[in-house]
Amino acid sequence: MESQDNPSKSPRRARGRPRDWEDKTAQNTIKSLDRAMMVLEFLSEGQGKPLSELAQDLQQSPATLYRVLTTLEGRGLVEFETETQAWHIGAQAFVIGARFLRRTSLVERARPILRRLMEQTGETANLGVEKGGMVLFLSQVETHESIRAFFPPGTLSQMHASGIGKALLAEMEPSRLERVLKEHPLAEFTTQTITDAGHLRQDLLLIQDRGYAIDDEEKNLGMRCIAAPIFDMHQEAVAGLSVSGPTSRISRDHISEIGAVVIEAAAEVSSAIGGQALRR
Repeated sequence: MESQDNPSKSPRRARGRPRDWEDKTAQNTIKSLDRAMMVLEFLSEGQGKPLSELAQDLQQSPATLYRVLTTLEGRGLVEFETETQAWHIGAQAFVIGARFLRRTSLVERARPILRRLMEQTGETANLGVEKGGMVLFLSQVETHESIRAFFPPGTLSQMHASGIGKALLAEMEPSRLERVLKEHPLAEFTTQTITDAGHLRQDLLLIQDRGYAIDDEEKNLGMRCIAAPIFDMHQEAVAGLSVSGPTSRISRDHISEIGAVVIEAAAEVSSAIGGQALRR
């Protein structure tokens, strides 16, 4: 019997990992599955399109694309609307996404704090994380007011024009910040959007100093957002929390007051996930 101390013996592989685990080249990808995921991602970003338009946009043959769509439809990941002849993202995609959210306690632990924040401020409360240089909204508690902000879970938004986005940018390491700014041009959404990198860096320093970020009609005119970062056990910003509403209710006179409430709520979420807010 071989000795366990034999240096020539190959190391044991982790369960569930093949020998070529680290090999991510084309030979280890399933092209048809990769194509299906591309179609699913594309549909998730739009409002639905007929087969001919999808084929043109994705540069795929209609026959091949139809096989992909019908396969995904069989799993409930996409849906076909007979009246408009358009394909849409399906309900099962949401079910899978919801299972991802349950993987972490962040959403679950933040939910009651979001609800209380909405009740305290009277405005919609939001929870988001950074995902690929964008803000991914995970949860929202809407205000009862008729005019309100709306960021359904799964919404992606540019970081430089988002309260949560700027709160997270302000806590990034300089190298990471520069990489995000390089990969994501500062698009203009309104006349208030910060489109100059130097101006944005100045704003991020102000955010660090006061502890909260302001989206001052930078994504949508007439809407204002106040956000603060959420920290983990390593004091790293892993998420952001915000309140959003019309400028008629979130006036400039109330920004500092609401900012203090948002900072307190974000610190409470940080504590709930075992983290600790930075002390500056």
